[in-house]
Amino acid sequence: MKFRIDHHDLAEAVGWAARTLPARPALPVLAGMLIEATPDGVTLAGFDYEVSARAAAEAAVSEPGRVLVPGRLLAEIVRSLPAQPVEIFTEGAEAVVRCGSVEFGLLTMPVEDYPTLPEPPASAGTVPGEAFATAIAQVVVAASRDDTLPMLTGVRVDIEGEVIRLACTDRYRIASCELRWSPVSAGFSAAAVVPARTLADVARSLRAGTEVALSLTGAGDSLLGISAAGRSMTTRLLDDQFIDYRARLVGEWTSVAEVATAPFVEAIKRVALVADRNVPVRLAFTQGSVRIRAASGDAARANETLSADLDGDEVDIGFNPQFLLDGLAGITSMTTRLHCNGPTKAALLTPGPAQDDEADVEQDDAYRYLLMPIRLAG
Repeated sequence: MKFRIDHHDLAEAVGWAARTLPARPALPVLAGMLIEATPDGVTLAGFDYEVSARAAAEAAVSEPGRVLVPGRLLAEIVRSLPAQPVEIFTEGAEAVVRCGSVEFGLLTMPVEDYPTLPEPPASAGTVPGEAFATAIAQVVVAASRDDTLPMLTGVRVDIEGEVIRLACTDRYRIASCELRWSPVSAGFSAAAVVPARTLADVARSLRAGTEVALSLTGAGDSLLGISAAGRSMTTRLLDDQFIDYRARLVGEWTSVAEVATAPFVEAIKRVALVADRNVPVRLAFTQGSVRIRAASGDAARANETLSADLDGDEVDIGFNPQFLLDGLAGITSMTTRLHCNGPTKAALLTPGPAQDDEADVEQDDAYRYLLMPIRLAG
């Protein structure tokens, strides 16, 4: 095997393939990165039996072939190389990486022992990459990191016709978002629970302006495939059991407050500086204002008052400040609405109505964030 490739193209391909490499592989070969060179170019891949990642790149291939090399080491080497074309070739038991005056020799691994990478299902449709990445980022903050209940570590994906709904919950909150997509079949529908960490990792790597193809069949399928701009990945799905989150995001509210988003976020960040662990930030909504306050015993206290509109009963409610900020981070509108049924019931955050300068906001209820309050001592 022998090929020559642009350093930037190689770095992007290696970076994408390396994301699936396990820190503690079940088998030694799973620590390897598979490099395949054909007359059409080069493909790099990683696989850990749960997630696979492939990246194709243009290259001048003089000798086709395939080789397995230590993946994390290759990634570190490529990051350290100067911005010059890179030549990679096999020589005996080594894979040689040469860039300008720099040369590395990597002992190859037995490529014949490397497992066959899974093939994704047929493409079910496409979604704009930027919108998909934004929606994932909005919901994954509510995913649990406790692997004892796998359902809570996943993103529920519900597809009905031209609408994709994403949702996560860790029992203390629910984040949900919906977006439009273009299915191959107008009547397509599916439901799955996808590992949140995998989706979050993919979202961070999606390029603006790209179309993302989703590969997901109906009930019973165990794989989700995502591909865009020469990159692809597959992931095994979690058990599709999930709470009925949609029913919890609607209802009648005794209080609906509206406040300017950016000042609200900044005020919460300031007040939260004095909130110790498990100490809530309190929001007291009255006609025309919201008082934001917190205290850390006798050590420190803070309060700030902002203008706010209130429809309904006055309410004094407390939240985990980080959970509250996580929800507000998903709101891009000028104002935020907080829907309450008293200080002990879950409250709902939604974007305020779109303003004239918010043409990108298609509908007010595309993003919803339900958060349990912390009971106040008095």
